[in-house]
Amino acid sequence: MQEDTIVAISTALSNSAISIVRMSGKESISIASKIFKGKNLEEVKSNTINYGYIVDKDKIIDEVLVSIMRAPHTYTKEDIVEINTHGGIIPTNNVLNLLIKNGARMAEPGEFTKRAFLNGRIDLTQAEAVMDIIESKTNYSNELALKELTGDTKKYIQNLRQRLINLISQIEVNIDYPEYQDIEQITYNKIQDEVRSIKNELEIIIEDSKNIKIIKEGITTLILGKPNVGKSSLLNKLIKEEKAIVTEIEGTTRDIVEGQINLNGIILNLIDTAGIRQTDNKIEQIGIQKSKDKIKEADLVIVVLDISRKMSQEDIDILEATKDKTRIIVLNKNDLKQELELDKKFMNENIIEINTLKEINIKPLKDIIKQMFELGKIEDNKTLFANQRQINNAIKAKQSLENVLNTIDSVPVDLLEIDIKDALYTLGEITGENYNDEILDNLFKNFCVGK
Repeated sequence: MQEDTIVAISTALSNSAISIVRMSGKESISIASKIFKGKNLEEVKSNTINYGYIVDKDKIIDEVLVSIMRAPHTYTKEDIVEINTHGGIIPTNNVLNLLIKNGARMAEPGEFTKRAFLNGRIDLTQAEAVMDIIESKTNYSNELALKELTGDTKKYIQNLRQRLINLISQIEVNIDYPEYQDIEQITYNKIQDEVRSIKNELEIIIEDSKNIKIIKEGITTLILGKPNVGKSSLLNKLIKEEKAIVTEIEGTTRDIVEGQINLNGIILNLIDTAGIRQTDNKIEQIGIQKSKDKIKEADLVIVVLDISRKMSQEDIDILEATKDKTRIIVLNKNDLKQELELDKKFMNENIIEINTLKEINIKPLKDIIKQMFELGKIEDNKTLFANQRQINNAIKAKQSLENVLNTIDSVPVDLLEIDIKDALYTLGEITGENYNDEILDNLFKNFCVGK
């Protein structure tokens, strides 16, 4: 356990009903006792809430409820004190400063959760899940984080690591008893079958996890087209809000306009852009350049074309600029006579006719997005890696196992053990069984201070 006692405000610092100031460490109860007027906190039972006052000498700072939780049955496995103050900024800060004055140290970002990890209560995947819960934007992303917090990923990795440990044990038997050729043959056969099985399992979960960014952050969706084709109208219809200004004047939208919708439990981050065209207007040129810059950031591009107007050079340029992106071609104003003719090379793409004025085919457009990103299938996944760190380590472990399979017929069994141990170590980095200070510092630096 760490020697010092840490303290932080665990609730948003605002005018609210209550605030919580949290301490963790071996001195937390004694420090709280120095400034608490009420029961003797050092004598009360664990998991009790105690009414009284925070005082600075004889001056009352606030009327409070103090929760006492004794180690090891706490979040950090250390003694924890939580002081429920009135929710004003002044009384909350006064209590915090008084605790620091009496021996506590201000906690670093994520330090409570870091201590929970270092003291063995949770693993790294569960620590990351804590932040995912706080930052979750949909019920689905919250459910995934809760599954990780309860240990789904941890159990999955532990199972794979145990299988690798069993293989290493088999190899050690072979090394210890080299005179038995039948043992050697059994070892090779078992290595090949088991390594291939573990590699295949990793490939599945890596593939299933490829949409994790979308699950957590949403689909960055760029609405692109030349002026006056209905981009802003489409944004407004999708979010069901008159957020973007719509007029018949070309170039009305000169900057980025954003909105969000929840699509099958996934956030669709919609970005309406300035119409792309040749213009001498300096302000409009800046907006157009922003539109072009956003193309490379987008997960999905919705190219809007006016079905009542012939294909222009601007349309062609937009289609060319987005040819390598995941995209939908939307033909708007389908109540008017069709003048637009699409080249046959686009026929295999996702194309839909809509009418933003009459709200025709807005729902089918959403259905196409669901199909393209397989949003229905995402919900069937039982275990997912929660971030790129976990995915990268899984890929490294898989590559080590591929090395085993590629060399199994040409190297001694003890050399195969090197790559198997590499895979074992890399999988241990996912859960934190193997870690370094740099990994921990990078992981916890984005946490809020009180967590």
